[in-house]
Amino acid sequence: MFRYVAAILFGSLLSAPLVAEITPFPASFHTQMVPTNGTRLYVRVGGKGPAVVLLHGFGFTGDMWAPLAIVLAKDHTVIIPDLRGMGMSDHPDTGYTKKNQAVDIAGVMDALKVQKADLVTHDIGNMVGYALAAQYPDRVTRWVVIDAPLPGIGDWDNIVRSPMLWHFDFRGPDEERLVQGRERIYLDRFWNELSADPKKIDEDTRQHFAALYARPRAMHDAFEQFGTLRQDAADNKALLAKGGKITMPVLAIGAEKFFGKNMADHMQFVASNVTGDIVPNSGHWIMEENPQVTIKLVADFLAEASAACSWDPSVHRQQALTQER
Repeated sequence: MFRYVAAILFGSLLSAPLVAEITPFPASFHTQMVPTNGTRLYVRVGGKGPAVVLLHGFGFTGDMWAPLAIVLAKDHTVIIPDLRGMGMSDHPDTGYTKKNQAVDIAGVMDALKVQKADLVTHDIGNMVGYALAAQYPDRVTRWVVIDAPLPGIGDWDNIVRSPMLWHFDFRGPDEERLVQGRERIYLDRFWNELSADPKKIDEDTRQHFAALYARPRAMHDAFEQFGTLRQDAADNKALLAKGGKITMPVLAIGAEKFFGKNMADHMQFVASNVTGDIVPNSGHWIMEENPQVTIKLVADFLAEASAACSWDPSVHRQQALTQER
């Protein structure tokens, strides 16, 4: 994927942290540590126009969004934080519920003087994204939610019984000792088993993110993201009961070889204006496995607001049903 980015940028790039030869962001982007909600998040900012916030998940950092950021920055102010305790952000001891991390993101928006933004999320980023949209519905204008369910919502209790999700309860001092110095081995399991084609996650990408997850406390705090899932489930149920379904337009994208059309079905439980689509020939790691289609789907959906045009259901998408669950 990073070779794909380099081809687009023709060498005019801003180096990512730690691995100098991987240079995913244009030189027009800048980075800063933003104090928010009792911690500091590492944030990349670039472009000009309406704001869009991109949230990553486990196994990656905000660096994963570089190809999409390049396209969106043409007509958006693109804001890409590393989540609490992940990537280059600080590593507080507590605060890893997704409800609290949504406050982190709202604080980043405040610091950057952004009142409203579109939202694009993947994996654990989806969980933070829902908590943000549910707690601050007036601050999220559109939401693209990609290939991971929300704790406590819909068929969550059966989803978590899947043998593939054993890592949800893999944490603790002994588990950390097992993984320490073997972060690449641990992450390879996710990149390989959750992808449609492991070769699409290339060696440069694997080395880059394995190095970030080998930083002090990085894996501990990654485990903390999963350690709060039971509380996240309770929080999400309470948010839904209190506020009802969110009403901003939602594009629910599933990877063909992973969550698929279930992504749109799942989002019906929490959102009243859901459209679904599929990234073909891809497992869970959509930005690595099929960045071209992912970028087009996201960019076209976000462009609807400024173009004030209706979405064409004949182009790569089926309109999801919005009946009550």
